[in-house]
Amino acid sequence: MPDPAQRFLAFDFGMKRVGVASGNGLLNTAEPLRTVAAEGEARFEALGRLIREWQPDALVVGVPFHPDGAEHENTRRARRFARQLHGRFGLPVHEVDERYTTAEALAEGARDADAAAACLILEQFLRASRKTPA
Repeated sequence: MPDPAQRFLAFDFGMKRVGVASGNGLLNTAEPLRTVAAEGEARFEALGRLIREWQPDALVVGVPFHPDGAEHENTRRARRFARQLHGRFGLPVHEVDERYTTAEALAEGARDADAAAACLILEQFLRASRKTPA
């Protein structure tokens, strides 16, 4: 279980865009930051700038699944993205089931649905981290 005082950056992975949110485990808060609209090396350069700016203790990546929980191609892509983040930046990376986060962000009227989805992913992670075993 992560340290509750940690700072986090969360990512809603997409092939052309990555939504980014920041949060704090001690305060249990999360806020959307921005969407990085880049691919390949440019994506990691932009994310590296955000990581240096925000100095998170750990990263959170949303991993999509089919409604029945089955994996699909984007599940594998998001997990690969998580491994690449860990390899490039040396930070712990936590994966979160992100089914329906973009739809929820859009339903809530988000202007930047990708960053809002990243915020929902981080909020879900923080809620799960607070739970203690029964």
